[in-house]
Amino acid sequence: MSVQEHIQPGEILSIEKGGLDDDETRLAEMGYKQELRRNFSVISVLGLGFSLTNSWWAITAGMATGINSGGPMLFIYGTIGLFVAGMGIAISLSELVSAYPNAAGQSYWVSQLAPARWARSLSYITGWFIWAGSVFASASVALTVGFALVGCYQLMHPDFVIQTWHVFVAYQLVNIFAFLFNCYGRMLPLVATITLYTSLVSFAVILITVPAKAPTHQDAKFVFATFINNTGWSSSGIAFIVGLINPNWGFSCLDTVVHIAEECNQPEKLIPIGIIGTVVIGFITSFTFSISMFFSIGNFEDMVDTATYVPILELFFQALENKGGAVALEALVIATGIGCQIACHTWQSRLCWSFARDKGIPFSGYLSKVNDKLGIPLRAHFVCCVIVAFLGCLYLGSYTAINSIISACIVLPYISYCIPTALLLLKGRENIRHGPFWLGKVGLVSNIILLCFTVFAIIMYSFPTVMPVEADNMNYVSAVYGILILIITVDWLLRARHQYRNEV
Repeated sequence: MSVQEHIQPGEILSIEKGGLDDDETRLAEMGYKQELRRNFSVISVLGLGFSLTNSWWAITAGMATGINSGGPMLFIYGTIGLFVAGMGIAISLSELVSAYPNAAGQSYWVSQLAPARWARSLSYITGWFIWAGSVFASASVALTVGFALVGCYQLMHPDFVIQTWHVFVAYQLVNIFAFLFNCYGRMLPLVATITLYTSLVSFAVILITVPAKAPTHQDAKFVFATFINNTGWSSSGIAFIVGLINPNWGFSCLDTVVHIAEECNQPEKLIPIGIIGTVVIGFITSFTFSISMFFSIGNFEDMVDTATYVPILELFFQALENKGGAVALEALVIATGIGCQIACHTWQSRLCWSFARDKGIPFSGYLSKVNDKLGIPLRAHFVCCVIVAFLGCLYLGSYTAINSIISACIVLPYISYCIPTALLLLKGRENIRHGPFWLGKVGLVSNIILLCFTVFAIIMYSFPTVMPVEADNMNYVSAVYGILILIITVDWLLRARHQYRNEV
């Protein structure tokens, strides 16, 4: 940790006598000063967590490619499997954050669990993985909302042909618009709460309206027993597995609320509620949404080949038989997506700030400052959003490149969960101080599920999504990992090995 933030043990006693509350004292024991305001309540914590994962919204985004890699069965049965994996991950994260409530999250956990010889380097790698994953997630959400905005315009103007630059401009506007909502710390809990209710109300409206207005409905066999393989993979099993990344988007990035542990009271209790609640609500909404939407499909081929490039928008149009109504429902999806983008910005900025606090990234002295007037790490927030804006430029050059970023935004967080979980098992689950959320044998099973699913995701989500493989459809996520590892290695050798978490 940085020299200026470190608190000597002798200082903790005087702090306690000075009247700091339990949360600030616990943070002081970890070696950090309270810098952010504790404004988040249990509802706003849940709101922030669910706003980012937004599982039912992720289904609308994943339909663009998922319907060709499994069809209805992918989303129905894939969601069930992902819920099981998601609960294992959620319980594992909840136990760790309950024991170590710190905004740095995974990188701090690793520093406490790893053998002293490897603690700094493993913590450093973990911090980079999760921060990069958060920035990539922000880029993927901005792209999805950008597509939705341009798709709505195309539906209302059939002669309009969508060009790459149209989506790029929409991407940048979404990023800038969402940036503004994270510029005032006092508003964030309210914004998180509003986005939670916006998501749930939008979900309910669409869930009821679409099947009620659809002129025809598919039968149960289509919804529960139809497998579609337009990927070129000869094996339906492989097609299903590589397509699983689409609904998986709605059960990823579950550590979001971990990184506001210094912005809520009793984080050791509230954060686990936010994580577990996110997965439970996510499963209920995504599972029922998938069933409802697939029952309501009219012409499946038109949905796949829609000129809007937004299959869910075409589904709305088929059901309502009215372009204005379809755009109105898609506006609810867009509003939910913007809420997701706002949550992404909160996530990535807290990660950047807390990592910079430990000198984990270049220019840490600049990025670790908190704007006292606004109550947020404004510099870290701004820099993260600039990076997201530059990532959008990849889309201008290659849609395949930005797709690889989307794959990485799912897998990199899993890796960052895997490292502290593996270290916990090596150290011994009973050899750490437990927090109030601790599930014993259930927690052990959850740890194993997390580790197994991470290995699965690293391998299977690196496969190309279609065959035969060509330059413009290859999955370059392995290249993304390679570039990231190169950056980490160079920064460690030139700077971080002398500075990261250096208390001397």
